[in-house]
Amino acid sequence: MGMTMTQKILAAHAGLGSVRAGDLIEAKLDLVLGNDVTTPVAVGVFDEAGFESVFDPEKIVIVLDHYTPCKDIKSAELCKISRNFAKRFGITHLYDVGQAGIEHALLPEKGLVAPGECVIGADSHTCTYGALGAFSTGVGSTDMAAGMAVGENWFKVPAAVRVTLNGTLSPFVSGKDVILHLIGEIGVDGALYRSLEFTGEGVASLSMDDRFTISNMAIEAGAKNGIFPVDEKTREYVKDKVQRPWTAYEADADAEYEREVVIDLGALRPTVALPHLPENTKTIDEAKGMPIDQVVIGSCTNGRISDLRIAASLLKGRKVAQGVRCIVIPATQAVSMQCLQEGLTEIFLAAGCAVSTPTCGPCLGGHMGCLAAGERAVATTNRNFVGRMGATSSEIILASPAVAAASAVLGRLASPEEL
Repeated sequence: MGMTMTQKILAAHAGLGSVRAGDLIEAKLDLVLGNDVTTPVAVGVFDEAGFESVFDPEKIVIVLDHYTPCKDIKSAELCKISRNFAKRFGITHLYDVGQAGIEHALLPEKGLVAPGECVIGADSHTCTYGALGAFSTGVGSTDMAAGMAVGENWFKVPAAVRVTLNGTLSPFVSGKDVILHLIGEIGVDGALYRSLEFTGEGVASLSMDDRFTISNMAIEAGAKNGIFPVDEKTREYVKDKVQRPWTAYEADADAEYEREVVIDLGALRPTVALPHLPENTKTIDEAKGMPIDQVVIGSCTNGRISDLRIAASLLKGRKVAQGVRCIVIPATQAVSMQCLQEGLTEIFLAAGCAVSTPTCGPCLGGHMGCLAAGERAVATTNRNFVGRMGATSSEIILASPAVAAASAVLGRLASPEEL
């Protein structure tokens, strides 16, 4: 029996000719990632274990993005621990305020992940980099500590679910709608510890930003990772960003999949996830009309330049509805600069939006947009659990940037086609 993309990458990094689902392996790591929340915990484990060196200071990345710019003394102390650790071991890839961005948008932008690589991160949405044809997955801070010290982690090789994409997306339908539709179909545990492997002729029509969004939310279906084939769009994306050698892996024709899900991209409508699970999905036609208090456009899922362009195109010449707060958060400094250069920032400000420096802030109820009791937000983020963005009685509706922008203007959950 052949191997899937994920299994081939893991076999190569374990120095094995082949692996099968369920095998326990030790694999060499190309990159270890932490942020201002998880790195301090990993540092504590690292020191308690008596480690005195890191395996490669060039292959560790620390991004200060969750509570930064620091919102209080505790967050400042966490950042200080992270900075001191980076200084102690000469870690070159420390991204601090003014250079940082939301980690899962920043790393691909900086060329720190390439096809065929094996990446772990102490953040569950590390699976984002599967868009580049890499194996990337979230781990706990203990695994991060071990990874930083020895450059290896153990894995149980995941079985796979094949997601076959056909057709092309309609206007106002994006990668966010694809992944919400998929999670609605298979559930939040529908790919539990499986690799979601995307394939089919429809892949070619998806932008890299669509693929980043889809891979990012693979974890919301319980997946170990999500991964796309390496095609011309992938190669073009990494061409000027990645200078080191890399390998593109392809699934064998006889690779084994536990199940197949087929999605007709052309049949999809803008899709939202109602409280309080990403699987609680409805099309916008079924859900529109719900009153809202806040809109958040940003996050590691939807804060890239294409996301902000579509939001700006709908907000241009319009105003955010009275009584609604709209917060726009470019994912990286480069995206912020591009927004300025393209006039998007001016559009957002003229519409009555608050535009933030890059931060994860509101997504996890950290800062820059926490919800009060009973409030409801439309957000382009990735989780809508109880209390995720603030008070436990608040509600989050997950949506695409197009739906979020239309909702901000109309003051209720709305379709972009209503504008």
